[in-house]
Amino acid sequence: MWGIDEKIEVAGEIIANARHAVVFTGAGVSAESGVPTFRGKDGLWTRYDPEEVASITGFRRNPRAFWNFSKELLLKKKAEPNPAHYAIAELEEMGIVKAVITQNVDMLHQRAGSKVVYELHGSMEFVDCLDCGKTYRWDEIEKILERDEDMKCQCGCPYLKPRVVLFGEQLPADVLSASIEESKKCDVFMVVGSSLVVYPAANLPMYAKNSGAKLIIVNAERTHADDYFDVVIHGRAGEVMPRIVEAVKRLRR
Repeated sequence: MWGIDEKIEVAGEIIANARHAVVFTGAGVSAESGVPTFRGKDGLWTRYDPEEVASITGFRRNPRAFWNFSKELLLKKKAEPNPAHYAIAELEEMGIVKAVITQNVDMLHQRAGSKVVYELHGSMEFVDCLDCGKTYRWDEIEKILERDEDMKCQCGCPYLKPRVVLFGEQLPADVLSASIEESKKCDVFMVVGSSLVVYPAANLPMYAKNSGAKLIIVNAERTHADDYFDVVIHGRAGEVMPRIVEAVKRLRR
């Protein structure tokens, strides 16, 4: 039975030899930056009704509830990229990671330096008025939230919706298609901070495996899919990922 040190070395060797690696991230990565998680005993869904605050029908019924929820998600603690985000960006800079596929909407990968990011669930970067179509950037919206003002467009419409995928909406077809293609053509597929319970995103590792890729997972807890992976590391992404990068550097010297 391998210990965590041996697993990190094996993961580093696999990644160091990769020609086209893809990283798939979930809420566990953002949680280490202070972004609240949704599921689990302390998750947001224990205190909020997702149908009310995170569905398209709930948003159209009461957009204020969505924005109150968003304050806790993104403003209660100003999130900054953590060592896992920077490690993933460094692997891209080294030419190993060709794409990051994420379920997160917080833009932390881009802030850490990742260039090729497929956001399966959209992002808070842009917010659109559903009436006149005016687009706002997140920094403008953030200031309104911090002042605790009512969220409404300059045209008076209260339906300002970020480009995130709410319950009841389809994933962006172009992003999903590109993510599937990346999964099929990679030779290493690495999951970081995801329990792989949200579909269709959770199918992506299987596309990679069926195409012959090596699979690595770094997650705080065991997942139902661990047995499919070549290397399984249970630990905090912010601690494990920098160690994997150091292993890669040693092996590529």
